[in-house]
Amino acid sequence: MRSIWNGAISFGLVSIPVKLMNATENHSISFRQIHAADGGRIRYRKVCELEEKEVPNDEIGKGYETEEGSVIPIADEDLAKLPLPTAKTIEIVAFVPGAAVDPLQIDAAYYLSANGGPAVKPYTVLREALKRSQKVALAKFALRGRERLGMLRVVDDVIAMHGLLWPDEIRSPDEVAPDGNVTVREAELDLADALMDTLGEVDMDSLHDHYREAVEEMIAAKAQGAELPAPAEGEGGGGQVIDLMAALESSVRAAKNAQGGDAGTGENAEVTPIKGRKKTAASKAAAKKTTAKKTTASKTAAGKKATSGTAKKATATKTPTKAATKAAAGKKATSGATKKTAATKTAAKKTTKASPKKRASA
Repeated sequence: MRSIWNGAISFGLVSIPVKLMNATENHSISFRQIHAADGGRIRYRKVCELEEKEVPNDEIGKGYETEEGSVIPIADEDLAKLPLPTAKTIEIVAFVPGAAVDPLQIDAAYYLSANGGPAVKPYTVLREALKRSQKVALAKFALRGRERLGMLRVVDDVIAMHGLLWPDEIRSPDEVAPDGNVTVREAELDLADALMDTLGEVDMDSLHDHYREAVEEMIAAKAQGAELPAPAEGEGGGGQVIDLMAALESSVRAAKNAQGGDAGTGENAEVTPIKGRKKTAASKAAAKKTTAKKTTASKTAAGKKATSGTAKKATATKTPTKAATKAAAGKKATSGATKKTAATKTAAKKTTKASPKKRASA
């Protein structure tokens, strides 16, 4: 890394020589402006509006424009004479908890490295003190012609410094807050919490710029005269959110399904108007009641049918018994009658045989 500033950290009576280096780099793809007709480069030239001719960089100075429109020339020597104690010093002014710094103030990020062997020991002492206290250091420093506010914290084994905006450079959010009073239901918050829990955490190293990759592929294809990659299909289901509950429920299902959970189909969220949703809820309730009635009626009919079948079986069982009883009684009666008839005939025969003798006696 190339250092962009050399100075020292002022820590009480301790001075730690350091070098300042950019901690970030820009990977965005930059384009040149060209003449669309012939591909010629479009360049900007620095032209003096009084002489109407191009001015080289070594003849360009600074000037401050007043409200009236006049320009006051400001030379580098004028700025150098100003009392700027932080011109070559990162002056620590306080140690505060990290939460005391508003993230809105955080600007550019830098790494601080010990500049030379004698700086290693005090550098390490400051680093370990920041680690143990779990605090950050607020400091003032000067860079590119103006004084700035900075925050020193430990990243792995290095002291990093974040440039901070001054408090009066942060705009008030009052004009941005939504108008009107909005009532938030507990059910909506519960679904929002469920969605947050479902999405969970992410490995920051796994995040990267897909758009930049697509642009690089397109540039490589055009350079080789190959066919351009097909555009990715956009996701459907967009539109104005009307029913927040429906959108939250669908989002939770989709997030769970994407992570392999039992979350239904996981299709795109389809937002339903609130009135329709209430009607749907009522319809669902009516459907449940109808289903319950049908189920009860079916159970009742099944019970009656079962009772009827049982009764028929019982009747069928009783009927053969009565028939058998009658048949048996009939047989007994017939047998008795037969026996009586036979006895009557025998007695009649005896009477007939005895009658002549009686007559003769007479």
